[in-house]
Amino acid sequence: MGRRELIRAGDHRALAGLIRDLDDGVPAAARELQDLTAGVPAPFVVGVTGPPGAGKSTLVDGLCRLLRGRGARVGIVAVDPSSPVGGGAVLGDRVRMQEHATDAGVFIRSLGTRGAGGGLSSSAAQVVAALGAAGFSTILVETVGVGQAEVDVAVLADVTAVVTVPGLGDEVQALKAGLLEIADVLVVNKADRPGAEQALRDLNGMLELRRLTGALAADVPIVRTVATTGEGLSELLAAIETARDAQPDGRSEGRAVRRVTQLLLGRLAADARAALAPGGPAAALAVEVAAGTRDTKSALRDLMDQLRERY
Repeated sequence: MGRRELIRAGDHRALAGLIRDLDDGVPAAARELQDLTAGVPAPFVVGVTGPPGAGKSTLVDGLCRLLRGRGARVGIVAVDPSSPVGGGAVLGDRVRMQEHATDAGVFIRSLGTRGAGGGLSSSAAQVVAALGAAGFSTILVETVGVGQAEVDVAVLADVTAVVTVPGLGDEVQALKAGLLEIADVLVVNKADRPGAEQALRDLNGMLELRRLTGALAADVPIVRTVATTGEGLSELLAAIETARDAQPDGRSEGRAVRRVTQLLLGRLAADARAALAPGGPAAALAVEVAAGTRDTKSALRDLMDQLRERY
């Protein structure tokens, strides 16, 4: 069987190979993904974001456990900081999720940000699509945890859970970073710590202010959790699913458009890198620009003409 057939049959090794090629920008992998996703329903994507130390990985681990208890196949995309040497993910989240490592109904992939802003890897949309094509019905996407620029997850996710913890002023940080604006569900994790009630009051106050100013289109639930013990995780999953079911069709369609746009941009970027690489059909353009004998605008025009012939 070819790789596409192996992936459809549930072969984790074949899926891992495709995801590696997608993350490395291999043009053939982008075309293979397009074939795999044709006619396949999109998975339900849950984004989990928030500042470092909020317990996002433990929450994702607990949500996965609940979903597996229902029989759902779950994909986990954990976006880690990139290694300064190799550029790959540091793999911290995979170490913390060893409970699911031998479960055929769970696929965990760490991605390095590779300099991408917004808390996501540039290949995250493609990886999510690949997991959906492989039959994983729910995808949990955990962002890198940079604290101030994690709003990109709202484009990729159907429902976004913003996690904060008491005692660190993160509820104010969330407002400054724009995380409050993208939240479909707010989570106060480590709610057994001192300051949890104050964090809840502060978040409720911010939401009320947004209601009064007309900036809040829908109610945003706040869920208390203690991820290390499992407390509140069932309520969190219920809130996530309620937020999914309450979304208007227009919002879902808008997110679908943005997700398809990300996938197309990913394929275009992969093809452009291959064309400009040494030995590629457009390698001379990069050499000329570097030497100063060609301006970037005309080089880009010629590159687009070459890429257009491929499509």
